This record gives sequence, C-alpha cells and structure tokens, in this order.
Amino acid sequence: MRVLIILLAIFIEALSSIKAYAEDKEKFVVYYSDKADVKSFENYDLIILDSRYHPPINALTERGKTVLGYISLGEIQQKNPYFSIVKTSGALLAENQNWKGSYGVDIRAPLWQQTVIEEMIPAILRDGFDGIFIDTLDSPLDLERTNPKKYSGMIDASVRLIQAIRLHYPAIKIMVNRAYAALPRIAPYLDMELGESVRHTYNFQKKTYEPASETDYMLQVKWLQDVQMRNKKLKIYTLDYADKNDVAKIVNIYSTERANGFIPYVTTVSLTELVEEPIQSGSAN
Repeated sequence: MRVLIILLAIFIEALSSIKAYAEDKEKFVVYYSDKADVKSFENYDLIILDSRYHPPINALTERGKTVLGYISLGEIQQKNPYFSIVKTSGALLAENQNWKGSYGVDIRAPLWQQTVIEEMIPAILRDGFDGIFIDTLDSPLDLERTNPKKYSGMIDASVRLIQAIRLHYPAIKIMVNRAYAALPRIAPYLDMELGESVRHTYNFQKKTYEPASETDYMLQVKWLQDVQMRNKKLKIYTLDYADKNDVAKIVNIYSTERANGFIPYVTTVSLTELVEEPIQSGSAN
C-alpha cells in the first residue's frame, strides 16, 4: 500500500510539472535566413538560427534573448566548409533524398567527432551564440536500426559525442532535435529537447502539409513526456509544419502541443520566414 501511495505521489508531481510547462508563455522560433531584422524577434525568448546566415547575434543577446546556432551531427551539406574533410576521411555516407546536397556522416569516425568538438562548435560560439541546436542525429540512429550489422555502434557513438560536447563545453546551452533512440541516455547532458513534426508535418513526396499519423503522434508525445518526467530540468519544445494561411489549423496545433506540456512553434517547412502565432479571439496572447 505504501508503495502505491509513493507511486501515486510521483505521478501527481509529474503531472503538475507537465501542467506548468503547458501554462508557460515562453515562445521560441526557428529561422534559417538573414533577412529578418532584429525587431522581428521581439516576441521570442529562445531563437534558433542558421550558424552562418543569420541576423546580428549580439543585437539579440543584448535584448535578453537566448540564441542557439545550428549544427548538424549526422549529416553534412555539400556546401559546408568541412565537407571535403569528411569526404576524404571516408566518413561520407549516402545522400538524403529529401534534402538534396545533404549527405550522411559516419558519426563513429574519430576525425568527425574531433572536427565537431574542436572546430565546428568553437566557430559557432565565437560568433556570439549562447549554445548549439543539434540536428540530424536521427540519421545515424536510423542507420543502426535498419542495418545493425553494418552500422553497429552508431547509437553508442552518438551518446559519447553528446557526452563529450557537454564535457568540453559545460556552460553552453544544448538542444537536440528528436534522437529518440538515444534520448534517455543523452537527456542528462541537455538543456532542451525538440520534437519535430509531432502533430503536423510536411510530406516531401506529395509536397503537402498534413497531420502526422496518429501512431507517430502518440509515440512522440509519450517519448517526450516520459523524458520530461525523468528529467524535470529538461525543457521540451515542439516544431510543427503547416500552411501559414491555415490559421485554424495553426491555432489547433499550438493548443494541442501546450496541452501536452510542450512549448510550441508552427511554421513552414522552409524555415526561412517568421510565422507569428495567430491571436485567438478573446485571448491576450
């Protein structure tokens, strides 16, 4: 009986924590262009920007904004200055069919890990960013899942790299996109986790915006809420994609994600324009 009471108390406390997140009025944005002026970000607390093409960083941090610079750990763009290093080292993998010009990287390669820690992250921080937004970690994780014999060790290598990043940069802010297969192991080293395409997504084959499958939606919510319960300091954000003119749909996505206990942002798949949250009738938001 005592065990049941303890478990109930833990559950109630966890629900209270999720409710607090749902009521959090924090706003964040993901923007990969340099066209918007600084004033356009006035309503946002957390700003995720492209590491090379972006508005003035210092002007944003001086206004009290937390600004993260994009870094890809599981893939690399052909135009990336480090592309030739990856290619000559033999760590370059297949091209991403949804994003032409982006190639997978063997995250197990020591040279890649060294380049990330000693060159790529320092370059981002020198520009004035408060930390990093880690993307494409799903790519090596999926490779091991689909071909465990050929890509054995991808998950472990991903975890070790996140641990090494935190060890080398203990004071920076770190957010990771998805990476659910490794999330329980890397969560202690993160400040923030992002769930991408949780409720609404973009179909690259049909070139249309559409709801995520109910199965995928429920799984993502479960994974995110589970890690949130285990690590109360970890903040959970969501990034969903929708037609910017479908106001009713965008309002519904914001409402759904906040009810789940997450901090949401809804935009177009290009991530090159600022899409403001619609103001609901009778709402002060």
